[in-house]
Amino acid sequence: MSHPHPELSDPPPPPESGLRIVALGGLGEIGRNMTVYEQGGRLLVIDCGVLFPETEQPGIDLILPDFEYIRDRLDDIEAVVLTHGHEDHIGAVPYLLRERRDIPLVGSKLTLALLEAKLTEHRIKPVTEVVVEGDRRSYGPFDCEFLSVNHSIPDALALAVRTRAGVVLHTGDFKMDQLPLDGRLTDLPGFARLGAEGIDLLLSDSTNAEVSGFVPSERSIGPVVDEVFRTAQERLIVACFASHIHRVQQVLDAAVANGRKVCFIGRSMVRNMGVARELGYLDVPEGIMVDPRDLDDIPADRLVLVCTGSQGEPMSALSRMANRDHQQIRITDRDTVMLASSLIPGNENAVNRVINGLTRWGARVVHKGNALVHVSGHASAGELLYVLNMTKPGNFMPIHGEWRHLRAHAKLAALTGVPDDNIVIAEDGVVVDLVDGQASIVGAVPAGYVYVDGLSVGEVTETSLKDRRILGEEGFVSIVVGIDSSSGKVVAGPEIHARGAGIVNEDFEDVLERIGQVLRDAAGDGVNDQHQISQLIRRTVGKWVSDNYRRRPMIIPVVVEV
Repeated sequence: MSHPHPELSDPPPPPESGLRIVALGGLGEIGRNMTVYEQGGRLLVIDCGVLFPETEQPGIDLILPDFEYIRDRLDDIEAVVLTHGHEDHIGAVPYLLRERRDIPLVGSKLTLALLEAKLTEHRIKPVTEVVVEGDRRSYGPFDCEFLSVNHSIPDALALAVRTRAGVVLHTGDFKMDQLPLDGRLTDLPGFARLGAEGIDLLLSDSTNAEVSGFVPSERSIGPVVDEVFRTAQERLIVACFASHIHRVQQVLDAAVANGRKVCFIGRSMVRNMGVARELGYLDVPEGIMVDPRDLDDIPADRLVLVCTGSQGEPMSALSRMANRDHQQIRITDRDTVMLASSLIPGNENAVNRVINGLTRWGARVVHKGNALVHVSGHASAGELLYVLNMTKPGNFMPIHGEWRHLRAHAKLAALTGVPDDNIVIAEDGVVVDLVDGQASIVGAVPAGYVYVDGLSVGEVTETSLKDRRILGEEGFVSIVVGIDSSSGKVVAGPEIHARGAGIVNEDFEDVLERIGQVLRDAAGDGVNDQHQISQLIRRTVGKWVSDNYRRRPMIIPVVVEV
C-alpha cells in the first residue's frame, strides 16, 4: 500500500498521458469533500464542500478547502460536478464562485436546486447543467457517465470518468438500500458493466468501512417513528438534517396517520423542504402544514415541530430550546423530542449537552442510542466488499473518511485481491498520478483549512485560533504603563487587570513591585525601546503567574510613550 509521508515534496509536472488526482478535502476527515482531476492541462472538480468546526476552533462558522492549488488556474476548470446536495459536498461552492462566477455546475435536479437557493443568499446566479442517471457528457478531456446511487438524500449520483489514462469510478456517498423510500436503487448493474469494461481506479466512500454487514433499510425506521408518535403525550419535536427529505417524509406520513399538524422550524429547514416540495421530492398532504405564527392556536397533542439541531449545533433551533432561549418554544415535561440522525464524529459532546438540556426540563428524548430512529446513509463493510468484488478495480483509493475509515477500507480492498502496491491511502493535498494503469503518490500541495468567521474568509489563522483557545481556557492579564520616550523611566502606572485568569486584584501587589523594579533596571541600562519593554513586562508577569498559579493566560502589555 502507498502511504502518505509528511516529507513529500512538490509534485513533478503532470504526466502527459496520465491522470492527476488531488483531494483538497475529504481525506482524513468527514467533510470538506473536494477532488481535482487534471489531464492535458484541463481540470474537472468533483464536489466542493465544507467542514463544520469543532470546539477547538472557537468562533469559526465554516471550514473551506484551500483553493490555492487551483487559484491561478480557475480558467482551466471545465466544470464542477456535484454528487449530491449535502453541505459537506456543496457548501463551499459559493466561495469558489466568488473567484470565478461562470464555472459550470453539473448535478442532479435536486442538488442544483438546493445549491441555487443557497447561492441566492450570496447574490450569485450560477451557470448550471442538470444531469440524470444514464447521461453521458464530455467536459474537455473528461468523458463523464452518471450513475444513480442510494444515499440519505434523493438524487445522489456516482461518476465514471473516462480519460486517456483509463476509467475512474468516483462513487460519492452511497449505500445499497434494496427497499429505498423513493424506489431509486444504487445502479449495481452499471457498476458491474464498468467493472467488465475495466476500472483502472476506484475512489469509494469509506465512512462505514469499520461497520460490518449491511446498512438497514430506511423502511425499518417507519414502525419506530409511528410508535414514537403514538406514545407522545403532547407536543412532538423532531430534529434532523435540513437535507434529509426521506426522514421528513416519514414524519409527515406519521403525522397524517396520527392526526397531527406539522410546522418546520429554522431557516435552512424551511428553505430545503420548500425546494423539495416544489420539485416533487416531498409529498406534503393538503392542510397538514401550519405557520410558526399560528402555533399557539394548535393543541399541543396535535402538533409536530420539525427542526434542525440533531448535531448539537450551538445556534440551531433545538439547542436554543434546550437552553431555554428560544423566543417561541419552551420545553415542558410533556414534550417528546426525537433526534432522527446519527452522530457525526466530533459532535458527541455537543449532542449530549443538548440531550441533557432537554431532559433537564422533563422532556422525553428519543435518539439513536435508545431507539432505531436513524439509519446511516453510507455503505457498511459488506456493501463495500460487494462493490469491490463487482468492479474489480486495477487500483483503489479510499475517500470520504477519517484515517481509521480509510485504512479499514484499504484492508477490505486487499482482501478482495487488489494488490498492495495498487492501494493508495492519501490525505488532503497528496498528489496521485494514474499512469500506464498504475496509481502512485508523486508529491503534495498545500491543502490546509480556510476558516470562515463572519464576513472574513481566510483571515483567521491557526495562531489566531491558538490565541482564542488561550483566552477561553486561561483568560488574560493586561498591564498598562507609561514611560518617558527619551529616558525610558516610568511616568504612569503600571496598572494591571485580569479577566478569566483566576487571579484576584489583591494578589497583584507583589508582581507590580517586580514590574517596577524590572522597568527601573531597564531604564538604568538605557533601554527605552517600546517593544523591548513590552517583552520584559510579558516575561516578568508570565513567570509570576506560572510560579504562583500554574496557569498560562495571555499576557497583554500596553506601553504608552509620553
